[in-house]
Amino acid sequence: MGLILQPVRTGWLCLVVCLLWGYVREQPVPSYRVVGYLYGPRMDSLPALNLSGLTHLNYAFANVRPDGRVVLETPADSVRLRRLERLRGASGPRLLLSIGGWTWSDYFSDAALTEASRRRFAESACSLLVAFNLDGLDIDWEYPGQQGEDNVYRAEDRENFTRLLAAVRTMLDSLGQEQGRSYLLTIAAAAGPEYLAHVEIGQVQSLVDFINLMTYDFHGSWTPHTGHHANLYPSSLDPEGISVESAVRRYLAAGVPGEKLVVGVPFYGRGWRGVQPEHRGRYQPYAAALGEELSFATLERDYIGRNGFGRYWDAEARAPYLWHAAERVFISYEDAQSLAEKVAYVWAYRAYRLGGLMFWEYSGDAGGVLRCVLASINPLLQCKEES
Repeated sequence: MGLILQPVRTGWLCLVVCLLWGYVREQPVPSYRVVGYLYGPRMDSLPALNLSGLTHLNYAFANVRPDGRVVLETPADSVRLRRLERLRGASGPRLLLSIGGWTWSDYFSDAALTEASRRRFAESACSLLVAFNLDGLDIDWEYPGQQGEDNVYRAEDRENFTRLLAAVRTMLDSLGQEQGRSYLLTIAAAAGPEYLAHVEIGQVQSLVDFINLMTYDFHGSWTPHTGHHANLYPSSLDPEGISVESAVRRYLAAGVPGEKLVVGVPFYGRGWRGVQPEHRGRYQPYAAALGEELSFATLERDYIGRNGFGRYWDAEARAPYLWHAAERVFISYEDAQSLAEKVAYVWAYRAYRLGGLMFWEYSGDAGGVLRCVLASINPLLQCKEES
């Protein structure tokens, strides 16, 4: 766990590509997915959009009204979707509309409650799909049967979530037959056991093309101690033992086929101040969280190896972290090294044939450093960083 003063970039990407190429030469090329989320309001401040290295792009978010209708809340959403449709062209990633998210999951429970409200949801969502020539819908209900951000929720959300997805699946299949094409239905799902306790995952997985597993935000302002927020393997310092690996195994044990699991990674970090100094701040009590997410671009510019922050590697958890000893600030994040480890992990899980990798969110790494590491999982993808 030695100190490294600069972020690890190209070297790790080259290592992963070389290791994988040896395997590819002897095996059929797997069609791993690389799924990126793009948050609409952040799109406006980006000087350019580079969609290389992606198989799917999810535009976030459409809102859900209490009567079940799915709507774009601002005219700017329409402008952005038109722009993305032009940019991706004929050979770009498949474009999906993501519905809900943390902020706009307020009325999913109402939308899923009755046959009539489920039909309104499916019809309005599919109308947007057709209007913007999209390839599918991504349902991001955070979360069925749970309060989330002060959402409406009910015990019957468990069964109604399945019914809602079934209504959307039926309408997408009917629409696809009419238009001679296939439409995707995906969901974003939480990594922890509480989520699985509130959904019928066996029935859900049969209705969707794949599941974007949100294997991040393991620790934050809502936890009593610091910690890695997207570590690949458990840390012996973590009393909860949370990790990407444990989440993947949990879903596999629940009956989800490996090829339908897309492992999520964050293009941002989380930090704490006033942290107890043991273990350089890992899994320690703290005075306060830093608050906002720290994008990878911000971390590169102001934190990693700068302004008193040392960059360290946790070999057990396979995760980087930053520690400012004088100010007692701990930051958990992802970089090229940790993402290369996750690429190798998905490849190594061949017995279960995992489905690929997903990230939140594009603007955190607009230069493409992290995106291109993820794209190395699929030798058929070409990825270009911004100069």
